[in-house]
Amino acid sequence: MYLDNYDAVIAIASGKGGVGKSTVAVNLAVTLAKMGHKTSLFDADIYGPSLPIMLGLRNTRPDIAGNRIQPLKKYGLNVLSIGNLIEEAAATIWRGPMVHQVIEQLLRDADWPGGEFMVIDLPPGTGDAQLTISQICEVAGAVIVSTPQDVALLDAIKGVSMFQKVDIPIIGLVENMSSFICPHCHEETPIFSKGTAQKASGQYNIPFLGRIPIELAIREGGDNGVPVASQEGDFPSARAFREVTEAMLRELKQLG
Repeated sequence: MYLDNYDAVIAIASGKGGVGKSTVAVNLAVTLAKMGHKTSLFDADIYGPSLPIMLGLRNTRPDIAGNRIQPLKKYGLNVLSIGNLIEEAAATIWRGPMVHQVIEQLLRDADWPGGEFMVIDLPPGTGDAQLTISQICEVAGAVIVSTPQDVALLDAIKGVSMFQKVDIPIIGLVENMSSFICPHCHEETPIFSKGTAQKASGQYNIPFLGRIPIELAIREGGDNGVPVASQEGDFPSARAFREVTEAMLRELKQLG
């Protein structure tokens, strides 16, 4: 098994694309590092790697030392993404076996330093990358990200079912884009129907980790490579990421 030099490998997953899974993965990892935990972040989204942009590492190549890939360092994290190894505009037109091979190579041939947590940003859905990670890593648990709409929750539950079938515990469910916070009046507007993910978590007996609001600072931070969790200032979304991270750690402890 790879990554056995980490206390816990945490998979961040979603049933469908567009729910902000990578944003959640990045900000949870940054929050863990800010809390003093030795944390690494691996981008397993081979077809749509977004971590280089979100972490301000666009067009940055990792060093190679003795045929070993050296993970990049940013915001207290050790980071690696296929997006740092191929041209940004290049399309990865690979079948399943190739995806498996690339993920395994990035885990096997990189000098991952070990530590407390390895956060893995999985691609959306229930495909090859998810199966590969479940086969070659001992995953402590998965965090499922969904928006409040019924269609997103339906796909999220499919993701829960997949992890259960491969014996990976579910740490909990995060409701992203829970409500819009106006930057001027700070009023909350539940654009996508706030709270439905919490109801679904109760219905399917899944721990609910918390809600992340829609806030301009999240979008700006993702585009500018400065995650909101890394910024100074009292952002509602940064507070929410902290609360979700703390809930995730509590659930992980219970999983043992």
